[in-house]
Amino acid sequence: MLNFNFCSPTYFAFGKNTEEEVGKLTKKFGGTKVLIHYGQGSVERSGLLNKVRKSLQQSNIDFVELGGAQPNPRASLVYEGIELCRKENVDFILGIGGGSAIDSAKAISIGVPYDGDFWEIYEKHLDVDKAIPVGTIVTLAATGSEGSLSSVITNENGWKKYGLNIEILRPVFSIMNPELTYSLPPYQTACGIVDMLSHILERYFSNTNEVDLTDRMSEAVMKSIIENALTVMNNPKDYGARANLMWAGTIAHNNILGVGKEQDWSSHRLEHELSALYDVAHGAGLAVLLPAYMKFTMPKHVMLYAQLANRVWNIDVNFENLQETASKGIAAFETFFKMIGMPTTFAELGAKEEDIPQLTAKVRIKDGGDILGVFEPLTRDDISSIFRLCL
Repeated sequence: MLNFNFCSPTYFAFGKNTEEEVGKLTKKFGGTKVLIHYGQGSVERSGLLNKVRKSLQQSNIDFVELGGAQPNPRASLVYEGIELCRKENVDFILGIGGGSAIDSAKAISIGVPYDGDFWEIYEKHLDVDKAIPVGTIVTLAATGSEGSLSSVITNENGWKKYGLNIEILRPVFSIMNPELTYSLPPYQTACGIVDMLSHILERYFSNTNEVDLTDRMSEAVMKSIIENALTVMNNPKDYGARANLMWAGTIAHNNILGVGKEQDWSSHRLEHELSALYDVAHGAGLAVLLPAYMKFTMPKHVMLYAQLANRVWNIDVNFENLQETASKGIAAFETFFKMIGMPTTFAELGAKEEDIPQLTAKVRIKDGGDILGVFEPLTRDDISSIFRLCL
């Protein structure tokens, strides 16, 4: 296990009716003028937005609003939010929705005090230390952005999708009521399930030794996600299953399952190009990309993949043919993705074989190098091969 520092300061209010506490929590964390930032209108239709307005008013907190966040949140809306916050002297941002609204809220929060173009921070991975505080109300169990130091934004100028991971991005509080996820369409629920599984797998696939505790924790959370996912797909209003999925999404990405391990996030970088080019849901792109990535990297990491198959899918280990066990585990993930209604091929996703050269060329490699990742160092040819396994 590697040396590590870990700090997760977000205050979580979890359970039924917790959204009614938003005014008190905002005041507790210093907010006096709030930007309410949300998505496409479901927050309004469900009545949640009115609850938020009422709670803020009862706490004598002024607010302005900015809707319009969408999957693969756009830089153009971030610019709009930055301008609005500066004009209205906003000192607190409340992101309501799934990862898209929360990631966009985070980008606005660091853009307001930054003396320059906020996109520079994402493009150059600048470790800025000033931001307007962000609180969240979660309506989709998926990205874990409510407890993470991450934000991912898509810039329409060149359709570049870049992520940023800095401590200042962690929300000061997050309100999590599983009932707010009851009305989600099955497709969105399934995308979220794949996303949270991917966040765990990105940390699980590591060459770091002596991390059995973290591996066991990761495996337990993955098993819980899979079991509760099947329950929710059959009964969307099962509170217990929704609650377990919502908390699993947070645990999957606040990095408690990644401390002390070398991480490289290669499959996420590959998927970012899929969702940037085709504007598909991140979880759907991952459902296609992850099995291909696993198939490509498995031969050099057979023992880890066999362990995954055995501990998560209860597949008996064939010690005379570990590759067979590992392959069955990968197939189990692919079958599960199909069971919850996710695509598993380029054709189902709407991606095209002729775009593979473009996708391969655009994959962002840190520091402009030639090799992506450390778990399995990937050349551009390797990246192309993984995309071809998605066909």
